[in-house]
Amino acid sequence: MLRCGRVFGVAGLLLACMVGAGSALGQDRPDAPTPKSTPATSESRSTTDQHPPSAVPDAAQDENPKRILGIIPNFQTKNDQTSAYEPMSVKEKYVLAWHQSVDISAHVGNAFQAALQQASNGQPHYGQGWGPYAQRFGAEEADQLTSAFFIFGLLPHVLRDDPRYFRQGRGSVWYRIHYAATRTVITRRDSGDPTFNTPQVLGQLLQQSISTSYYPQQDRSASAVFQNWGVNLAYNSAYNVLKEFYPDFLRIVFHRHRPEAGDEPAH
Repeated sequence: MLRCGRVFGVAGLLLACMVGAGSALGQDRPDAPTPKSTPATSESRSTTDQHPPSAVPDAAQDENPKRILGIIPNFQTKNDQTSAYEPMSVKEKYVLAWHQSVDISAHVGNAFQAALQQASNGQPHYGQGWGPYAQRFGAEEADQLTSAFFIFGLLPHVLRDDPRYFRQGRGSVWYRIHYAATRTVITRRDSGDPTFNTPQVLGQLLQQSISTSYYPQQDRSASAVFQNWGVNLAYNSAYNVLKEFYPDFLRIVFHRHRPEAGDEPAH
């Protein structure tokens, strides 16, 4: 979901929430690995023995479905809890990149995006027919693979940055919108300190530059690369806003209370 036409998909996602939210509630367990928490006391170890980690959901993660609408991957979203922050390991970053690349929803989204581009005869300009559609779909798959590798794997590994989105969950609406939108250019290091989001900004630019090797000749220009780069960054900001408020939407629709820090997860 990293191509320019997907800006229109943001509006579609927000509208689709009205009819598809029910399917997301069944996704309580993460599909992608998250950093493991080490029990600090003998009491917590006793609780873990009675309830294995695989059967005990993390109360801090209950508000963040691992799939939006039960389809769209949301593996990298985590509640912003400074006291409980644990950085990702190098392996976890590459596993996250792998999940972002091969998840079935990514392929479905790429097929849909290729269909939109085909219908509008938009970039990349392969033309019409099943052959050009296959080329569009292949280009979407390549874009997905390279962007996930740079944004969630290689660059966070090399720069020691955390590729996840840390959801606020509290505060005024405008504060949270501003926070979510600016996470495109602000992230945190493995140490927890804020830093410029080089993996997202540079990763998108690298992906667009590589795409010129398989796009049609008319789309292999510097202006096209920078235009798509800017649109993709804007799309990412809008998608962050969706991830920030989607749990609130579910809570309002299904009348679920907001988990507190001291809440004990239901087993």
